[in-house]
Amino acid sequence: MSQKKLSAEESSALLTILEKRFEKHKERHKGLEWSKVAARLEAHPEKMWSLDEMERTGGEPDVVDRDPKTGEYIFYDCSPETPKERRSICFDPDALESRKEHKPKDSALGMAKDMGIEILTEEQYRALQKLGKFDLKTSSWVQTPVGIRELGGALFCDRRYEQVFLYHNGAESYYAARAFRGSLRV
Repeated sequence: MSQKKLSAEESSALLTILEKRFEKHKERHKGLEWSKVAARLEAHPEKMWSLDEMERTGGEPDVVDRDPKTGEYIFYDCSPETPKERRSICFDPDALESRKEHKPKDSALGMAKDMGIEILTEEQYRALQKLGKFDLKTSSWVQTPVGIRELGGALFCDRRYEQVFLYHNGAESYYAARAFRGSLRV
């Protein structure tokens, strides 16, 4: 991660995008102040590259919470649908490796690791859905318990009929409407 840095111009441009989104969606972060978020980001420039990757791939990252113990701000991908540049991927590198034909370009866990972020847990996904309506036409891989993964499965969520649903699929499967949503603590 230390080699992955944004230039001053790129950082400034990203901060502008994040500030506009922060102001537009105040319902996602009640009680938080942009000046404090920006100061935290400027104090942790290594995290800016990850946020930029979230933005570049269509995630529209936004602040959704602050950890009272650590002081970290928590960003989630808040794009209306699952991020466009992360779709058509299987669950993890093992699933990608297991495919003999028609391999997807990457995996959710592999991309998240490369981006320096974590994919959402089911709990985080459900918390996100309380902040708006997401994945009405798409779905997102979520962290999967080891026991399910050892048996070849993986979990994903979406929102349909005003409800959030949790499903399972083979970890090696991939679909044009499924990607993943990430989180980053700064």
